[in-house]
Amino acid sequence: MASVVGWDIGGAHLKAARAEDGRIVEAVQVASPLRLGLEALQQAFAQAKPSMGKADRHICTMTGELADTFASRAEGVEQLAAAAVRALAPQRIVLYAGRAGFIAPQAAGLHVAEVASANWHATAALVAKLRGTALLIDMGSTTTDIVPVVAGAITARGYTDAERLTCGELVYTGLVRSFVMAVADRAPVAGSWTPLVHENFANMADVHRLLETLPEGADQMPTADGRAKTPAASRARLARMVGRDADDGRDWTALARWFAEAQIRAILDAAMLVLSRGELPGEAPIVAAGIGGTVSGEVARRLGRICVGFESLLDVAPHARASASHCAPAAALALLGCGE
Repeated sequence: MASVVGWDIGGAHLKAARAEDGRIVEAVQVASPLRLGLEALQQAFAQAKPSMGKADRHICTMTGELADTFASRAEGVEQLAAAAVRALAPQRIVLYAGRAGFIAPQAAGLHVAEVASANWHATAALVAKLRGTALLIDMGSTTTDIVPVVAGAITARGYTDAERLTCGELVYTGLVRSFVMAVADRAPVAGSWTPLVHENFANMADVHRLLETLPEGADQMPTADGRAKTPAASRARLARMVGRDADDGRDWTALARWFAEAQIRAILDAAMLVLSRGELPGEAPIVAAGIGGTVSGEVARRLGRICVGFESLLDVAPHARASASHCAPAAALALLGCGE
């Protein structure tokens, strides 16, 4: 039995997925805020490893090199590669370097540009292999990837974060961690446009909690004020964004809808920019991955395209269907590794 574990080392979470003979049998996400240092990552590995077990090969990708724990992205790539080796040795470990393929962890410093934030490439490579032609939208806790694949090939214009930000293929908005003040600069309250308070009083987890569009277990970070993850507490945090208290008698769910709409528009704008290149035929579907599948589904509806869940493309154990999509790059790595 061939077994491969894919690991996706993010700035806030560690994600892992295990494949056995081309089937995803388990996937997990563990909080690991790198702003607290590499110790958080080592603890996350220790928490996830029992679920993943030993494997013929472990394949790692990352986005965490951008964390301000590191002085540079190059330092981040090298330190995260070394951390993965420490956590997983003596088992066989390789890094995913996107367009450069699989490399030894010791070569990370020679392939910084290829290794840094290449997790999107793994997901897109699998979608290209399994679906052929589609627009991948992978919405996570912090960012949204929008990647076209045509006739079995990735046709993205950008590769690095900087390149992808300029062409609509990377949108820095996510279902959980994005600050509300980064999603909109004003909101309609009591019949007037109210500028937002430029403080991190609330995040998009509060918005989606009130709208009941937050998947179970998706919000693994502390709240902005350190208080509870309840609708009442989320109402208080959102009210503070417009200089009010939750007992002011306003419809705070309506305010949440405004912020959710602003987020959808940002992703829709980026998707329309990518589609304006004319590479994808009108019948090409949206493949929705990540915890923001509901948002991606709404984007697909507005674009007049069908929406296909990433998990529906996979051979995956029933209990792991949702988590495989939530951990799409890790699942993609595990399956790509099985196919070698």
